[in-house]
Amino acid sequence: MSTIVPDTRRHDGPAIETEELTKRFGDVLAVDGLDLSIDQGEVYGFLGPNGSGKTTTMRMLTTLTRPTSGDARVMGVDVTDRRELISVVGYLPEEPPLFDELTAREQLRHVAALHDVPRDEAGERIDRYLDRFDLANEADRRLEGFSTGMRKKVGLIATVLHEPPVLFLDEPTSGLDPRAARTVKDLIAELADGETTVFLSTHILPVVDELADRVGVLYRGDLVAEGAPERLKHRAESGAEQSLEDVFLSVTTDHAAEASAGRDDRPEGRSGDQSAEELDAR
Repeated sequence: MSTIVPDTRRHDGPAIETEELTKRFGDVLAVDGLDLSIDQGEVYGFLGPNGSGKTTTMRMLTTLTRPTSGDARVMGVDVTDRRELISVVGYLPEEPPLFDELTAREQLRHVAALHDVPRDEAGERIDRYLDRFDLANEADRRLEGFSTGMRKKVGLIATVLHEPPVLFLDEPTSGLDPRAARTVKDLIAELADGETTVFLSTHILPVVDELADRVGVLYRGDLVAEGAPERLKHRAESGAEQSLEDVFLSVTTDHAAEASAGRDDRPEGRSGDQSAEELDAR
């Protein structure tokens, strides 16, 4: 299949940039002064343990959560400008928002209409993606009967259907069989080749190792490590190559030890006693 080249909106500068981006839920500091600069066409792997602020960051960058302070722009559009931003981003949450009473095809037609994709063009794209993800024979079944993996595939198609220049993907291969996961990884690589920027959050480190141009590790709302995967693998003093898993465990363990040592001085709200809403800040 030929490389997918989206009609990328013209913009001089980074695809994603944040300055002191901060989010609090009450006394809980979920994201703490985050500074990012991600180039157009870059695949950025966003890693961190549960509760580190990854999902909160993506929700702020897609207008679903308003920052407490700081600034952020996607393709030059301020994240407070929802009307303009939705045309340049696609967001796949870990659990895609689908209407169970609709068929897969109806769901995708609905999404295409929301993004003003011409009907004929939308139909062609929908058929192409349904075929690619082995859903063509299931397209006219109601979503309520779909498995977790099938729902994830429909959600991903909905995310890329309007061909936005920036994609935010939260655990895009979770719940998929190996064949479908391979299709997702191939699609991400093709989109990046076509200058789509992909902000990729996942706990499946081999996916990041294979696809990411650069990796950022978030811990308790702080960006504690950032760089190309190969550079991070060589960060040990011994100079011996590590796996990305080794790096992840090393930097998060180091910062956990620092946090434990400074527990008495830590601001209120940085403890592990968090509400359900606060735990969503991951």
